[in-house]
Amino acid sequence: MKAYQQGWTLRRRVGALLGVVVVLLLGLAAAEAAVAAQNRQNIDAVLLKTGPLRVQAQELMSVLLDQETSVRGYAVNGDRTDLEPYQQGVRREQSLVTSIRGLAADYPDVRRSLDVVEQQTAQWRSQVAEPVITTVERDGAEAGQALITDATRQQFDGIRSSVNTLQDEILTVRQETAERVNATSNTLVVLLIIAALVVTTAGVVMLLSLDRILIRPLAALVSQVREVADGDYRHHIEGSGPPEFRRLAEDIDQMRMKIARELDEVREARERIEWVNSQLQKQAEELTRSNRDLEQFAYVASHDLQEPLRKVASFCQLLQRRYAGQLDERADQYIAFAVDGAQRMQRLINDLLAFSRIGRLTTGFTEVDLNKVMGDVAGQTEAAVQYADAELTWGEMPTIRGEEPLLTNLLVNLVSNSVKFRRPDVPPKVHVSARLVDGEWEISCRDNGIGIEPEFADKIFVIFQRLHSKDAYPGTGIGLAIVKKIVEYHGGRVWVDTDAGEGTTIRFTLPALEADIEAAKAAQAAEAAEAGEQAEAAEGDPAAVGRQPDGEAREEPPAEADGHGTNGGMKETVG
Repeated sequence: MKAYQQGWTLRRRVGALLGVVVVLLLGLAAAEAAVAAQNRQNIDAVLLKTGPLRVQAQELMSVLLDQETSVRGYAVNGDRTDLEPYQQGVRREQSLVTSIRGLAADYPDVRRSLDVVEQQTAQWRSQVAEPVITTVERDGAEAGQALITDATRQQFDGIRSSVNTLQDEILTVRQETAERVNATSNTLVVLLIIAALVVTTAGVVMLLSLDRILIRPLAALVSQVREVADGDYRHHIEGSGPPEFRRLAEDIDQMRMKIARELDEVREARERIEWVNSQLQKQAEELTRSNRDLEQFAYVASHDLQEPLRKVASFCQLLQRRYAGQLDERADQYIAFAVDGAQRMQRLINDLLAFSRIGRLTTGFTEVDLNKVMGDVAGQTEAAVQYADAELTWGEMPTIRGEEPLLTNLLVNLVSNSVKFRRPDVPPKVHVSARLVDGEWEISCRDNGIGIEPEFADKIFVIFQRLHSKDAYPGTGIGLAIVKKIVEYHGGRVWVDTDAGEGTTIRFTLPALEADIEAAKAAQAAEAAEAGEQAEAAEGDPAAVGRQPDGEAREEPPAEADGHGTNGGMKETVG
């Protein structure tokens, strides 16, 4: 406490204690690292050198015995097959000697013993084995047996004794290395015990110090803070102990006063927020009612405008038929303008009515076969296709969940647009296809028409947006907006493929049935398995590639270069 009064703050005390502990632990850690590295080297020597040396020395003895047995057997039988163990043993002996020499690089006694074994083996092979083999081949087995005497057996026993000496040297090296492992391990344990004692002593000293200069002042401060937390915001907080705690007590007391001042403001703000939330909820409900009323108004207005427009269009047409040629040319032109305007207004209202009905008047989702839908689309667009001398084709289409009338309207709009925006003097070709991508059916409508510039790819799906004048291409500019709304109503998305080449390609997605997804996964697995089998067959028999199971060559038909023409066995061509 006297040191504290002289300026030893909490941070300084803890820092000094930790510094001493860190220095001691760093010294111990350095010593442990050195001992651990030495221990690791000794363990590696036992596991990676002396252990394999013992195994290979034993194998060397076995290989030499096989050579001696093989030569003796050949001398008895004269059969060349008896020499195979000898020849294999010679090759294996050379490999073992090279390996043992590499492992014994740090053990000179082992290398000297190995040199003795190698010299004696070479001498036995040149003085006994090779002459016996040569004599048997030239003079027969009896002559070869005569060369195998007690002296030759004693010579091989000398090799066996040298190999045993080699094994004893390896065992001695291994025992010495194991003793070094034990010594370094014991040293490492002692160092760890010392480190544990240092940490324990430092922990006890720090615990006593912290209890005196930290825990007691902190407990007093916590007690006062709890009184404030229980609601006594007028309670003055006083600190004790280190300067840090006294400053902390002052800061907490200032925070208490600030909280007391702002508490009333918080209560008032909460009341205001609750009032604003109630107003926002009322506005949200009002917006919901307003949107519903606007939708109903659009439907009623579109529906009720039909009658006066029909009257205007009918009477203008009567005027046109009855007084055509009786008035001047300008009057006939004015009447034609009125008839055309009334008719365009009727089309616009009908399209707007159809647009407002999407998603509002629903019959519920069912499983819809798009192949049947494409047949209906071909029938509904037959007149336009015949007029333009167009060709409409489609591939195998999936079955999805949706509303059949809306999906028919969707494809009719896409096909009609493809036929309408054709190039002069080029017969229109429209192809509809589908493919499964990431659990969705991606359906494409591709044509060879005038195309769409990339900067207008998003604009064409906005209601009443037109890229051409009504004189160049008739229409109300709402068809692709209807397409977009139908696709989004079915949980998909629609876009223009700007990377397509000639013409226009509009793609949209629809969720696939779970059965289709599982079937696609099964098909992919089957294709992968078949590809693996073909690869294995090709590795085993290159001539099997491109053959039927009966062995006859098969020539695959060429694939269609594009999507036009017959696709999936279905084609609708008019013109």
